[in-house]
This record gives sequence, C-alpha cells and structure tokens, in this order.
Amino acid sequence: MTPSSVASYLHAHHDYPASDILAPCGSTVVSPVSGVVQDVSTVDRWNPKADDPATRGGLSWSVVGDDGVRYYGSHLRQLDVHVVPGAAVRAGQRLGFVGRTGNARGTACHLHFGLSPLRCRPGDWWTRRGAFYPWPYLDDWRKGGNRNPRAAADAWRRAHPCATERPPSAG
Repeated sequence: MTPSSVASYLHAHHDYPASDILAPCGSTVVSPVSGVVQDVSTVDRWNPKADDPATRGGLSWSVVGDDGVRYYGSHLRQLDVHVVPGAAVRAGQRLGFVGRTGNARGTACHLHFGLSPLRCRPGDWWTRRGAFYPWPYLDDWRKGGNRNPRAAADAWRRAHPCATERPPSAG
C-alpha cells in the first residue's frame, strides 16, 4: 500500500518494530518494491483460543525486494490470485485489499507492515512480522522520496546471527 491521503500510521507499534497503516476496508494494497513473493497466507487460520503467534497475521504476503529486504503485509481482506510464492511482482502492483483478518478481527481495518532481512530458515514469522521500524521509510515515501531500508536490514542481520534465532514456538 502506498501512503496516501486516506491512510495514516503511527511512529510506534505495540511490542515489536512494525507499522499498522490504517486505511478504509477494501483499500488497495500494492507492492512497495519490485521483487519476488516469498510467503503467502491465503487462509485465515488464527484462532483466538489458541492465539498461535504464527497465524496472527491472517491473510498475508511477503515480498523479497530486488534490494534484498523483505517487505511484509498482513490482515488483508483478500489477496490477488497472482500473489503466490515465487511470483515476480513490480513496485506498485496490486497485492490485495486492506482488511482485518487474523488477530485484527474487531479492530479498525489496517495493513500491518513489517520490514526485515532474510533469515537462515524459511517460515521465520517472528522476524518477518517486523525487525526494525518502517515508519522512517513510510515518512520518506509519503513525501515522494526513495529511501531504502537495505542498510537497516543488513545491520539487523549482523546484530542477530542465526545462532540466536528463536524457535518457531516462541511468542
């Protein structure tokens, strides 16, 4: 989703670095970069009784940008059918629509947006959801800039080697 006059976000997030981009339900979500789709969740498997952190995003996507940074969006109402692992996407290409799936049920419609480096094993949901704050980049992009998060992703990866990676069951 591109920041626009109908979207807003804070420079904070509840317990890890990410940004919730508030927008009307059904607003178009576009790829922020050209790259390749890495992960897709096409079924909302979140169950509030179990509250599995790996399913909290509901309908979601991640794109590995040509810049080597992973971009993640979740809580979508619907994903486009072409958003499948391995598919090439271009910057500005529609990925889906803003919603409130996963643990966003009952909240305002929004896109949970996270930035992260690639990690050592696939399916690393806890890194994918957000490793460093995206708001500085959102601020720049909203002003028409082209600030790239690659340096922040590289710094985070150096500070968090795979030996310290959390197990999939960690919350």
